[in-house]
Amino acid sequence: MDRIIALIIMVIPGFIAALGVKLMRDMVFGILQPPLPWLWLQFIVGLLFFLIGLGFIAGFILHRDRKRNKVQVKFQKKERP
Repeated sequence: MDRIIALIIMVIPGFIAALGVKLMRDMVFGILQPPLPWLWLQFIVGLLFFLIGLGFIAGFILHRDRKRNKVQVKFQKKERP
């Protein structure tokens, strides 16, 4: 059950990142999506969606690898005195 929940947690940001790529691609080809009034706004929203989705996935993987001590020294958490 835990693995299914983790998969769902990873799939949702993946869809958000994919939607961001689609919005940016549509802006390049001049296709305006209905809820957005301008192409430049569509590109900015797409870029934000992509960065948020990618950042969440990267943070999730970094957190998991830190827990298992599989990261380089520069990525390990510093212990507080």
